[in-house]
Amino acid sequence: MSFKSLGNPFSGESDLRHGAGCRCDTCSGDHTGHKHEHHAAPAPMSSEQIMERAIESAVVRSIFGQNDIQRRSFMGMLGGGAVASILASVFPLDAAKAMLLDELGPPEKTDLNIGFVPITCATPIIMAQPMGFYERYGLNAQVIKTAGWAVARDKSLSGEYDASHMLTPMPLAMTLGAGSVATPYIMPAVENINGQAIVLSNEHLDKRDPSQWRGFTFGVPFEYSMHNFLLRYYVAEFGLDPDTDIQIRVVPPPEMVANLRAGNLDGYLSPDPFNQRAVWEGIGFIHTLTKDIWEGHPCCAFAAPASFAQELPNTYGALLKAIIDATQYASNPDNRVEISEAIAPENYLNQPVPVIQQVLTGTFADGLGEVQRVPDRIDFDPFPWHSMGVWILTQMRRWGYIEEHVDYAAVAEQVYLASDARRIMNELGYEAPAETYRTHTIMGKTFDPADPVGYIDSFAIRRA
Repeated sequence: MSFKSLGNPFSGESDLRHGAGCRCDTCSGDHTGHKHEHHAAPAPMSSEQIMERAIESAVVRSIFGQNDIQRRSFMGMLGGGAVASILASVFPLDAAKAMLLDELGPPEKTDLNIGFVPITCATPIIMAQPMGFYERYGLNAQVIKTAGWAVARDKSLSGEYDASHMLTPMPLAMTLGAGSVATPYIMPAVENINGQAIVLSNEHLDKRDPSQWRGFTFGVPFEYSMHNFLLRYYVAEFGLDPDTDIQIRVVPPPEMVANLRAGNLDGYLSPDPFNQRAVWEGIGFIHTLTKDIWEGHPCCAFAAPASFAQELPNTYGALLKAIIDATQYASNPDNRVEISEAIAPENYLNQPVPVIQQVLTGTFADGLGEVQRVPDRIDFDPFPWHSMGVWILTQMRRWGYIEEHVDYAAVAEQVYLASDARRIMNELGYEAPAETYRTHTIMGKTFDPADPVGYIDSFAIRRA
């Protein structure tokens, strides 16, 4: 079964009024009293709704053929709800939805462009090309090195990339219209968990206490990143306001080391291998791994416009299989040395193999004269927990990246397609969680996804 485009089911616009804390990517300077026209936060569909719409559309088109006038007249006369009820009475929609990803036909499109930023978080997306995972599922996918996250976002929005390696907050922000025009995005798989670190310049070997960092300048790879939100959380727990007591600058990951060397940054919370590269170059040391801030936190992900899954469901399913299969392969520590060699070349990470191996194997020099052995310094788990999405949204609200409370669970469930990930994981023989929500512990404090507003209000340092 193949399905045509259902069109964009999301619409609506609103004005967002930005105060001094405005972080819209389209403006700069003093934003006090500034007003921007943005698309409103859409009401995107869940993966189940996408499937149902695709099936309903296919059935209706099979009745009317190419006669769009009759089809639209029929749909307009009865209404979508009535049509769904009629179809459900004569067609096994639930069975069809269950089969949609399990019984894929040939990909509608085999030649794909997939963007990636050259960091170890992108390991599954990158390695899937040289190690044949895309080919295994009938795809001729080209992974394209991208300078930074703003470029990755823009190329994805423009359609230059079919899908992309993204930071886990990005599809949430893009769907809500935070920092860009609101466009429904889906994130059916996480790429990596853990895998980041706070690095300080060797000039600050005597400043291991974060309360001493007042006046420091830190780099993060993107505003809508776990790096930004984890750094903010971390310094705030030590009594520093991240908006007034330190400076946080967006620096593309490949430029982190050069800026640290030049003295433009006192430190950064960055993806690897650039934390380890600072140690390799003898200019910085690893202050802490982010796994010690939040064990098992998500970082990067595989994401695409919602329209990609709607218009090319077979291609989407095949690509998701390739990504999840590669992610599971990367999760096996026995495969990490082989993977390090596969992703090291210039067209991928362009880094020394020993640097990548230190990151992926977790046996590494820390820049403080010790060799650490932390096997899960980085790990790979594709399941997109809805509770992780809710936590990210609470931090977006906490720091003023979204101006009002949203339906935190609904947005997380609409963007993080846990049901798709579970279905593919089970089909490929991997274990997948039965639930999509759980509590998380960040620096000793428990996050209950059932009470996001109470969680935000519990912090003394916040914008909201």
